[in-house]
Amino acid sequence: MLTIGLLREGKVPPDNRVALTPAQCKWIQKNAPDVRVLAQSSPDRCYTDREYRNAGVEVTGDLSGCDVLLGIKEVPAETLIAGKTYLFFSHTKKEQPYNRRMFRTILDKKITLIDYECLEHDDGQRILGFGFFAGVVGAHNGIMAYGKRTGLYQLGRVHQEQSFRELIHTYFGLRLPEIKVAVTGSGRVAHGVLEVMNLLEIVEVEPDEFLERKFSYPVFTQLKGAALYQRTRDGGYQREDFHEHPQDYHCKFLPYTRTADILMNGIYWDKDMPRLFEWEDLARPDFRIATIADITDDREGSIPCNLGEGTIADPVYGVDRITRARTAAYLPGSVDVMAVGNLPNELPRDASRYFGEQLIKHVLEPLAKGGSAIIERATMVKEGQLTPLYSYLRDYATGK
Repeated sequence: MLTIGLLREGKVPPDNRVALTPAQCKWIQKNAPDVRVLAQSSPDRCYTDREYRNAGVEVTGDLSGCDVLLGIKEVPAETLIAGKTYLFFSHTKKEQPYNRRMFRTILDKKITLIDYECLEHDDGQRILGFGFFAGVVGAHNGIMAYGKRTGLYQLGRVHQEQSFRELIHTYFGLRLPEIKVAVTGSGRVAHGVLEVMNLLEIVEVEPDEFLERKFSYPVFTQLKGAALYQRTRDGGYQREDFHEHPQDYHCKFLPYTRTADILMNGIYWDKDMPRLFEWEDLARPDFRIATIADITDDREGSIPCNLGEGTIADPVYGVDRITRARTAAYLPGSVDVMAVGNLPNELPRDASRYFGEQLIKHVLEPLAKGGSAIIERATMVKEGQLTPLYSYLRDYATGK
């Protein structure tokens, strides 16, 4: 019998998403009799304790008897239980300094850590993630922020709606001005952004048209790898080579800063990758972009003026284009930045339902049977020891 515990989220502010919904727990306990699911009592989940109990799930404060513990965001170091197997987004694979203490505690307590972010198919495609709903919420917030800046239209907040379906109803009858939106990326985040572009009837155009033409209706263009990056040596682009040697490439986005009103950023970024633009470009008089939705939210990453996360309550802040200081939103001389690390929390039930479906489909069975190649590749720490694939984190983990 494998006993799975659903963790109460401990990061502040608490996340309200869940790894498995009550209906999914009920399905598991009916169709996998060798698996039992417990839920740690929580006042913050998008599904209540009562909903879990009604689905036949035991709700308790103590998960020490569980074999596997499922969370969403980072687990506070002081609450980690020695010797257990944890699955959550640890945000440590890029050596994020703010999670170093937690990671060291995982090693010290001989815990096994399987990171959702590292669960991938053989071709490198990620299995689990909330990217689609991050894209939906981020795109909505970006369009909303531009409306607030210009006063040309009004959009409400996503979290005021109970579901994605109800959110769609708020778009009926909305008429947007002749805005131009640049969308970067091709993964789940970008797919979520494109969903909102289509729902809002923003017309897709080719990148060259976007740069050269004026339109009498709202348009967007999607910029994927080859449209964004070019190998400096010969002008080529090859995806695998770019990810292995990003320092050999430069970014071609700069012309779009002179033609786009809104930037929806959904690209993966690492510290060696070229940025979309630099601070000096932001200060140029022909920098036209007024609103940036940095949905992938890498602080000072592909978007240099991402000065840190906003919150769901207050998702947009301003950045002075000359002084580079963080300001209130919608001021003259500033660019508005929407950067929030937990965007799917605005549609938590939809996002959780989708996440749980993928977890059941691809992870649960091999987890119950003792593992698989997919799980092995995602295991960063096994019983307190770094696995070979993540040995590069040794100095990070030891604080050297």
